[in-house]
Amino acid sequence: MPFDPRLIDDLARRLAGSVPESVMALRRDLEQNFKGVLQSQLAQLDLVTREEFDVQATVLRRTREKLAALEARLAELEKHG
Repeated sequence: MPFDPRLIDDLARRLAGSVPESVMALRRDLEQNFKGVLQSQLAQLDLVTREEFDVQATVLRRTREKLAALEARLAELEKHG
């Protein structure tokens, strides 16, 4: 799943910003390293986008509704059969 590069950039920038003043000269390098590590680790996760999740949630909701209707119909048929 691709992540929004702005989110990764922001997180890398915030991590680099938390570095002590004594190593601020390395801040840009650290920011790039943080960014690379974040991208690499996030790419290894088996995640879906919010859009994909919402689509699957909708499919599941419809499936549950159909199942409930079929169960009610079966119960009615069994009652009369």
